[in-house]
Amino acid sequence: MSQPNPRVVILKTGSTYPGIKEQFGDFDEWFVRGLSKALDLTVVNTEAGELPADPADWDGIVITGSPAMVSDREPWSEKAAKWLVQAVDKTVPLLGVCYGHQLLAHALGGDVGYHPRGRESGTRQVELLASAQDDPLFRGMPGTFRAQLTHKQSVLRLPPDALLLGRNEFEPHQAFRVGKCAWGVQFHPEFSEGIMKAYLGVQAPELELEGADPQAMISSVTDSPEASGLLKRFSAFVTENKSG
Repeated sequence: MSQPNPRVVILKTGSTYPGIKEQFGDFDEWFVRGLSKALDLTVVNTEAGELPADPADWDGIVITGSPAMVSDREPWSEKAAKWLVQAVDKTVPLLGVCYGHQLLAHALGGDVGYHPRGRESGTRQVELLASAQDDPLFRGMPGTFRAQLTHKQSVLRLPPDALLLGRNEFEPHQAFRVGKCAWGVQFHPEFSEGIMKAYLGVQAPELELEGADPQAMISSVTDSPEASGLLKRFSAFVTENKSG
């Protein structure tokens, strides 16, 4: 008998801007596109208070980005944080992205809040540390790679026992791992070049007020294949982990 496909739950923690949703779909759809077709994917609307019963029922967990702020400690978000602690305790492979990255850090005792230097947006370089060379998800990736970013909040202090894997000159905590298989990444592996440009378009009035040049930022957006490839790498890790 062939093994059933690995079951992965996507915790959807919010929705994108209406115009972007109309053009590109919503957060969960971007992850569905980027993850392996060989996974059995289920989307749960965590922002609406939905959570699966037992994290151990799943072979993998993905937490999306959100327009919400972790530091607001919304009841749905705090409930999800407690669930993530269980998931880490039960060593279920887990990938938190942007809000998901921050929520994971908060859940495990780190600090999350507004970045002292403001917003990071656009295509930026991420640098991997020596610790990433042996990491099951990041090993074999180039030492620096391009990634799409948009965030105002950050992980200000990593959880105890977290292993820092990546950073850049703006954001000291671009990627970390806790335990064997729980990862957080501040950058967006699910973003395409088109989605990143659309975000900068929506943010343009705010970016101008912040003293940035949105048109220059839009024109400097490039594809980020190594960052995007992280979703396939996570898919492969989940599949290998299930097969033992």
